[in-house]
Formats: sequence, C-alpha cells, structure tokens
Amino acid sequence: MRVPAADAMTKRGDLLLGPHAVLEALRGGGRRIGRILVARERPDARIAEIIGIATARGVGVQQEGRQRLDILAKGVPHQGVVALVSEATYEDPYALAGRIKAKTSSPLLVVLDGIQDPQNLGAIARTGEAAGADALFIARHGAVGITPAAARASAGALEYLPVARISGLPAFLEWLKGQGVWVLGADPNTGRSLYDIDLRIPLALVIGAEHRGLRPLVRKRCDLLARVPMRGRMASLNAAAAAAIFLFEIRRQHDTQDHSRHTR
Repeated sequence: MRVPAADAMTKRGDLLLGPHAVLEALRGGGRRIGRILVARERPDARIAEIIGIATARGVGVQQEGRQRLDILAKGVPHQGVVALVSEATYEDPYALAGRIKAKTSSPLLVVLDGIQDPQNLGAIARTGEAAGADALFIARHGAVGITPAAARASAGALEYLPVARISGLPAFLEWLKGQGVWVLGADPNTGRSLYDIDLRIPLALVIGAEHRGLRPLVRKRCDLLARVPMRGRMASLNAAAAAAIFLFEIRRQHDTQDHSRHTR
C-alpha cells in the first residue's frame, strides 16, 4: 500500500518508533501525532491499545507491511509501530530554569555536556524522568538532539521531561549559580566520592560526553565534582550508567532526609 501522506510528513516532521514511545506520546499529548503506522504482521495487545487510544483521539492508524516500516525507521528497531509526529521542540534554557526555580525550592536539573550517542541521551532522559528530574538541558552544537533513536531509548520519557538546548554551556552554568543552583559535575578522575557529599540542595547535575568527559571550561564552572566509587577493574562507567547512579543517590538523599541550608 502506498502512503504518500506519510512520506510528506516525514519530510517536515519526525518519527516515534516502538509501542512504548508511541503510547506515551498518545498519553502525554506533548507532540502532535499525524498518523500511526502498525505492522499488519504483528497484532498484539500493545498495538491493540495504541489503536484504541488513537481512534478515541481521532488519530489515524494505518496497517503496513513490516518492510515499509523498516524503510521509514532507517534501521532503528520499531517493534511494528511507527508514529509520524511533529518535530521535537526545545524550550529556552533560561526561561525553563527560571520557571522551575520559581516553582520549587530544590530543583534537580540534568545538564549534558556534549552527549553524542542517541541511546545514551534517551537512557539519561528515561532515568531522569524516573528520578524526578525537572528538566534536561543539552548542548546545541556538537551533541545529539531528540532523534527517533533517542526518543525510542527514552521509552516515552522525552514526551514528559522538558528539554532545552544551550548555545554556551559554561555561561549557562554560571548563570545557574547566580540563581542559587549548585552545579555538580560527574568526574571519574576526582577524589571525592558521590556518597560523601550532602546533595540536599538546589542542583544541576552535569554529565560529560562519552570518552572525553567534562570539558575544562565546564569543569571549572562546577561547584562540586564527584565520582562513583569503583571496586572492580573498570575505571569508569558509561554516561547513562553514571547518570543513573548520581540521580538516584540525589533522589535518595532528598527523600530520606529534610532539606538543610547551604551557602556557596
């Protein structure tokens, strides 16, 4: 079956791949869904749920052969579901951070210093949303954005977690510090353990890029540097794994103890 309307939308829109990501997009309502394509060879309960919600919301659903979906997905696994959606939008980083700071006295922001792997971006977004992070900030240049692969790896988290892109990360971190937000850098080369720091503070967690870690100018802007203590032979963790450990230690401290006062 030919679907010229779908082809046209991919040129001016984006794709969500996989049942989980599409379901969360339907539930969250963050991005406009133009059409959902499902593999006629793979009817199952999740696809039936997608069809039901989409039909109730007036979103068109079309059955396609798996080969057609493979072409649209361009090698990214889709598990029989592809949604044609509006392009991902990014918020202004300063406006977003200011809005969060006005809403909560103890914000948790996740800042990515040049993450290039969409799988890592998606995994960090998923962990951040699960840990209760307020927003995700990513570099505008030299880093991956919200691609179909990143959206799929996030398992729908990117439909809920606000995302902003930053042109000058060091300047943005300095601005955050002026707003009373402490900047914590994840650095496997520092001597201080994550578990030795009181993290019950307004916090921006900075995760460095794969392989190179934090850039020198970004590292200098950090109030605190911490590492995950390693007991085995591996010297470090990948970005997504390190982010998960940091985020849930921050969340554990916030959940188990009262907030305390800090001064820079």
